[in-house]
Amino acid sequence: MKKKTIILSALLIVFSVNQASAQLGFQLGIKGGLNLANASLSSNDITENADNRTGYHLGAFALIKTGKIGIQPEVLYSTQGFSQNITDPSGSLEDLETQFNANYINIPIIVKLYLAQGLNIQVGPQLGFASKVELVNTIMGVETTTDIKDVTTNADFGVAFGAGLDLPFGLNVGARYNLGISDISNDDDDSSSTKNQVFQISVGYAFIKK
Repeated sequence: MKKKTIILSALLIVFSVNQASAQLGFQLGIKGGLNLANASLSSNDITENADNRTGYHLGAFALIKTGKIGIQPEVLYSTQGFSQNITDPSGSLEDLETQFNANYINIPIIVKLYLAQGLNIQVGPQLGFASKVELVNTIMGVETTTDIKDVTTNADFGVAFGAGLDLPFGLNVGARYNLGISDISNDDDDSSSTKNQVFQISVGYAFIKK
């Protein structure tokens, strides 16, 4: 009787492991797309306006999926920042065009909840590492570029959320908003802050799918 119980228990364990393995999916692929980048600027509790910087993102992803839940870590090169036009109210000076260019290596860890037919909603943390930060000023047609990486933080932390659709043959599309939480300005002034904000439209292809 004990032998039969042990054998039956072992068979149930093997069956459960096989079922879990059969339901576990894995994908490895590449993705890229459009960035509409901006930033939340505040100084002395006054929110300043900035214009979008159009850029791109490109990188790789892995997806581990079981049932209706997927975990998707990514590594992406992302061009971000914002631009501003500063006008002299008196009209005595030329307008100043300023563009803040900040390029990052971003590592989002996305949780995907599948609803139906490949449609999914996405949310997860993102950690970014600055690879280049520069300020480009244009006045009277003369452009000057200044490296300002020493006055910004090397790391940027945020939260990403959005939605996507997994298509046949390994294709997927998605839209995501990356909301910066950490202040990327590296100064001691607590009254001002700069936080990244990026809207992304992506297309991906899984070249390994199991």
